[in-house]
Amino acid sequence: MAIPAFEDYLTAFLNVLTDGTTRHRKDMVGGIADKLNLKPEQMRETTASGKYTKHETLVHWANIFLYKAGLIDRPKRGFIKINEKGTAFLKKHNGRVEKKALEQIPQYSDWLASMKGGGAKEEEPVSPELGAPEEMIDSGYQKLRAALAHDILQAVRECAPRFFEQLVVDLLLAMGYGGSLKDAGETVGRTGDGGIDGIIKEDKLGLDVIYVQAKRWENVVGRPIVQAFAGSLEGQRAKKGVMITTSTFTSDAREFVKHIEKKIVLIDGRELAELMIDHNLGVSTVATYEVKKIDSDYFEEEI
Repeated sequence: MAIPAFEDYLTAFLNVLTDGTTRHRKDMVGGIADKLNLKPEQMRETTASGKYTKHETLVHWANIFLYKAGLIDRPKRGFIKINEKGTAFLKKHNGRVEKKALEQIPQYSDWLASMKGGGAKEEEPVSPELGAPEEMIDSGYQKLRAALAHDILQAVRECAPRFFEQLVVDLLLAMGYGGSLKDAGETVGRTGDGGIDGIIKEDKLGLDVIYVQAKRWENVVGRPIVQAFAGSLEGQRAKKGVMITTSTFTSDAREFVKHIEKKIVLIDGRELAELMIDHNLGVSTVATYEVKKIDSDYFEEEI
């Protein structure tokens, strides 16, 4: 279930304060969750970095936006309360906090313009219509990642068969399987009996092995092909297998592997590209951004 929009957080934040109570900023996390009727899974959803929850991030930025709009006060460090301007704003706008209404507040629009480097433009990053800054960074990152995955998959589909075999070896090694490059290179692609393209060590000691079949299929891979692969594992007395395709698997094929004794992992083209990104195979880093935020606890310490 998707987490509510940033404007919903702005609205909930201000409405939680309408009883006039001065609250600590940390108490707003639970108060807004109750106001929005968030489910546990929504509370646990994290940003792309995985370091913060989306909920806490949106609460943090709602605090900043409303303060910059002059709708809440900070009577002392770490504490907030609604002011007369905030109460009047809610009454005027039927209890909602929306982008267009906030932009009518001079001090807010001035701050917004300064954040944009002057000359406010529609759809700029600090617009509450688009979400909190971290949310927009996450969104941009996901778009870049999706485009990269598409390009990777296209390149994989166009590469030579032998190169594709090596790509699979390199990926499995990057994921911690296969022992050494020499060991993996000697097995994958050379033991195709029974439809299996290769045998690779599960760990560096070779205590167990994984049977791998990797094909650049153009058509969707159905249950019969996966079932044949499972049968090949049986013939090799193997318990684990990985089937990789540059296309996709049918729902029947995926359902089949859930109900057999053998452990078989199916990796389609999209998942293959994602794994290559995650393990830095065939990609290079062009930029790194470190996002920081103020440590409010530090500034609340008494000297």
